[in-house]
Amino acid sequence: MLIQEMISSGDFLPNMVGIVGAFSLQGVGIATAIVAATGLFIGVFLGFAAKTFEVKADEREVRVRELLPGANCGGCGYPGCDGLASAIARGDAPANACPVANKESHKLIAEVMGTSVEETEKMVAFVKCVGTCDKTEVKYEYYGVQDCNKAAVVPGKGNKKCSYGCMGFGSCVRVCAFDAIHIVNGIAVVDKEKCTGCSTCTAQCPNKLIDMVPAAARHLVGCSSLDKGKDVKAACSAGCIACKLCVKACEFDAIHVDNNIAYIDYSKCTNCGKCATVCPVKVIQVQQA
Repeated sequence: MLIQEMISSGDFLPNMVGIVGAFSLQGVGIATAIVAATGLFIGVFLGFAAKTFEVKADEREVRVRELLPGANCGGCGYPGCDGLASAIARGDAPANACPVANKESHKLIAEVMGTSVEETEKMVAFVKCVGTCDKTEVKYEYYGVQDCNKAAVVPGKGNKKCSYGCMGFGSCVRVCAFDAIHIVNGIAVVDKEKCTGCSTCTAQCPNKLIDMVPAAARHLVGCSSLDKGKDVKAACSAGCIACKLCVKACEFDAIHVDNNIAYIDYSKCTNCGKCATVCPVKVIQVQQA
């Protein structure tokens, strides 16, 4: 009867609109309350979980990380400076494990760890090849990807006649974070002043031409060819021919020829220079200390 009266009086639609509006507002309020309650619950739960499962940071690790240079070069053998800081804090790595950090930083890290720093000789990278464009013969023109590792799979390892030497495409240059190595006249050359000894470049050379040597070393063999003298001379005018004149000239038993190539034992070398003087092909490089 009430509905019929409302319909007959013309008040049905306005009243229904008001009723529906009231229910809609009530629904919105309930939904808002549920969302707010859920958010509050999640917030409280996450806060509780964070406290319960919190991993206490080692203060020493944090302090060591602040003292590391942040180069993230991997030269220490760990995944970046964070990995090394963690290893030092655990006692798995020495305070001077970072090859990039200077002696002062090593000393401060040792103080944090309550240890001492063992003095070590600075090492730098050296490219065992002096076969510049004017000294080495080429077999063909190479138009491939300018990358040593890519060129290494080409027959003969690139276009140079010596398959042991530097290909000169700069893979080592691209990985050096310190601008310490450049391609000069077809071969990679290391700037000793900029080199930090991180050794990242050594892993990039497919011919394994880059060695870490003492920064104080003044005489270095710039060749890696294992071929016999005749074949070496046919490929490069600056290759070691294994004549052993350097061995005979050395009074300190610091240089030997093994597998057709001369090697220097830097623990015995006195930098007298006699080996470089007698070398007929001038493959023993003399560098400033």
